[in-house]
Amino acid sequence: MDLAGGIQIVSFVILATMMIGTALGVVLLNNIVHSAFMLAGVFVSIAGLYLLLNADFVAAAQLLVYVGAINVLILFAIMLVNKEENFVPLPKAWIRKALTGLVSLGLFALLSTMVLATPWSISTATPVENSIVIIGEHFFTDFLLPFELASVLLLMAMVGAIILARREYLPPQETSDQMPQTVLELPERPRELVSAASEDK
Repeated sequence: MDLAGGIQIVSFVILATMMIGTALGVVLLNNIVHSAFMLAGVFVSIAGLYLLLNADFVAAAQLLVYVGAINVLILFAIMLVNKEENFVPLPKAWIRKALTGLVSLGLFALLSTMVLATPWSISTATPVENSIVIIGEHFFTDFLLPFELASVLLLMAMVGAIILARREYLPPQETSDQMPQTVLELPERPRELVSAASEDK
């Protein structure tokens, strides 16, 4: 094994350990804000794995889209929606925990079976040079319409999330029955002028 292969194996072990540790932090931490930060660590470690596979564009997109956009959006949603409420323990909460653990073990067994059953082989193909340029050309030629439609859809979802989060701060609108009726009154004449006018007569 040469030096480059050893560095790749060490980097893979570090990134895999980081990804597993942060993923466990997402599901085990009680503070939801800390869980969101742990999710950012998962995304960063996945981007590192993409770099080991010579997928530089996918790694950059992972950092920009997932860490820079989706994870920040999750944090904003948590901070806007999270309200101070008293914690009330749910009855028979152990049943939900047991079902969650059972489903997690089932997914782990399914993924492990897929990994072991897949005939993995080391690719000898040379990576494409300037992959970012080629993907950019496809984005703005062949896939321009889906790319723009996805941008508009994400913008609509962001505007809708802001409206739903800020709805509780809008003042309640009063109906016509609840609005107070104002009566227009003319100002009274001073009594001195009224008495003076009566004396002249």
